[in-house]
Amino acid sequence: MERRSLGAAALAVGAVGLGCMPMSWAYGASRQRGDHALRAVHAALDAGVQLLDTADMYGPFTNELLLGRALKGRRAEAFLSTKCGLLVGDQHIVANGRPGYVRRACDASLRRLQTDVIDLYQLHRADPEVPVEETWGAMAELVAAGKVRALGLCAIGARASRRPGARLHDGTIRQLERVQQVFPVSAVQAELSVWSPQALESLLPWCAARGVGFLAAMPLGNGYLTGTLTPGQGFEPEDLRARHPRFTAEMMAANQPVVVGLRRVAERHGATPAQVALAWVLRQGPQVVPVPGTKRERWAVENAGAAGLALTARDLAEIDRLPPARESWD
Repeated sequence: MERRSLGAAALAVGAVGLGCMPMSWAYGASRQRGDHALRAVHAALDAGVQLLDTADMYGPFTNELLLGRALKGRRAEAFLSTKCGLLVGDQHIVANGRPGYVRRACDASLRRLQTDVIDLYQLHRADPEVPVEETWGAMAELVAAGKVRALGLCAIGARASRRPGARLHDGTIRQLERVQQVFPVSAVQAELSVWSPQALESLLPWCAARGVGFLAAMPLGNGYLTGTLTPGQGFEPEDLRARHPRFTAEMMAANQPVVVGLRRVAERHGATPAQVALAWVLRQGPQVVPVPGTKRERWAVENAGAAGLALTARDLAEIDRLPPARESWD
């Protein structure tokens, strides 16, 4: 089997990607209408965004269907990334890493996306009942078959199975070391933002040392770092933030100094807090691509503009001095 890796070079580094999850899953349903989402995707492409990130579980399935529609006639403009490995039930999510399932999931994603190849196929979560090497081997077979161009791994959940005294991403790095023995990892996706910088400690250095791309998930802190949310505003019941510990009224108020600091930097550049937050992520390494999620064309265009924002040493030092984000259990 050919052991090739697209690595960081293929991920449109130096630019901002588009996370498509909010268009059909996990956020408020009131704005999850296809016409809005289609316009957002087209606006992002028009603004120079290349990397589009989705997963079969978003919806489930509807997010990939939406992208398939959006990319009709524009497939060549996009670096298309999707994921497998998680199944959504009525009240639960379970991992499935069995090789047969992985093959079927890929074929189904190709049909929904209306494409003959996926640029980056990511393992959303490893199945605890299946050795990750077996799952990764099945994914590598998809590369050999020409259905997938490169493979990526999503980080283990922030608070999943951590050992006493372990760093946040130790478990993910152990998985990466194992799958690297089977087939090269081209990209890792994990949370990275001004208020969640933990990936800088060990995970991003691991990627940098190996030429592995890094997709920065939630670079806008689930919308908080945009400065458009008001403490105590409330969220729709389906919105994941309604149950997130950082989005209680108390914690949103306590973390306002972070937004105030970003706004102060933004005003010096004639930018927005969101653009400053994304520009900060871009400055964390040449292989880093922030993947902010949005369902509105206005925000898609604004986010894309962050790639042209040059933060100064003063800006970066000021951001680094911002207080760390607090959680409801702090």
